[in-house]
Amino acid sequence: MTTTPTAPVTDLYPTRGTAEVAVPRKDPVVWSAPGAYGPIPTADLEGYERDGFLGVDQLITPAEVEVYRRELERLVADPVIRADDRAIVEPRSKEIRSVFEVHRLSELFANLVSDERVVGRARQILGSDVYVHQSRINVKPGFGASGFYWHSDFETWHAEDGLPRMRTVSVSIALTENHDTNGGLMIMPGSHRTFLGCAGATPEDNYRKSLQMQDAGTPSDEALTRMASEHGIRLFTGKPGSATWFDCNCMHGSGDNITPFPRSNVFIVFNSVENTAVEPFAAPVRRPEYIGARDFAPVR
Repeated sequence: MTTTPTAPVTDLYPTRGTAEVAVPRKDPVVWSAPGAYGPIPTADLEGYERDGFLGVDQLITPAEVEVYRRELERLVADPVIRADDRAIVEPRSKEIRSVFEVHRLSELFANLVSDERVVGRARQILGSDVYVHQSRINVKPGFGASGFYWHSDFETWHAEDGLPRMRTVSVSIALTENHDTNGGLMIMPGSHRTFLGCAGATPEDNYRKSLQMQDAGTPSDEALTRMASEHGIRLFTGKPGSATWFDCNCMHGSGDNITPFPRSNVFIVFNSVENTAVEPFAAPVRRPEYIGARDFAPVR
């Protein structure tokens, strides 16, 4: 079912204006009631609420990792996929950087999305049924794959996709070893409690550039220094099959991978069915549906 709300929605998190503005978060972090049933233990859920993230040492088994890694390699090697708009290439090497909407391109990744180990945690955090706002595989081969600059996903999803509230959670599932040297995910713990509205208007078709290299919607050096000094920075490492769940408003990024060791993952964004997208709050047009979904059917 595809629907688009028509009633006006108040903008609780203004961004892309003339100045950078920090405002306190106006939404819960964990939306389910205390003690609500789910696969996340209470102590871990409290840690997620406090820090904005949750690590799981083994979300999927080694045997499953091999299946999903082979599927990632198949998709990346497919010339039809490479020619598709959903494939994003590195600006320098022209190798595939990401493939979007993988749960529609691959039955295997569709099954992963609906796996209770995955979607059950999303429902527990968001306190409702959920749909997939975005899915992709990220490929970071060795010897020069570029990173992702510091940003809040929610800032982009709010500004360019029209997500009204902070009721969205992401999971990054490692398909290769995440070393401390091969461009791993970095998050500022506790940064999810402050929304940083960025300065500068959104260019037309900004997504074509931002998916290769982030520009619009990135914080100033001064703001990042202030936040890092207050919150610190956590680098995530782990074996294949490990996963990191993190809140949509976490300030996060990753560095280039100049090691010989690849870093690849599958990335799934779940949004509450009670927080469906409206028109963009700070962009002239919507991004394509393979980046910001307009099909709000709950995952079953």
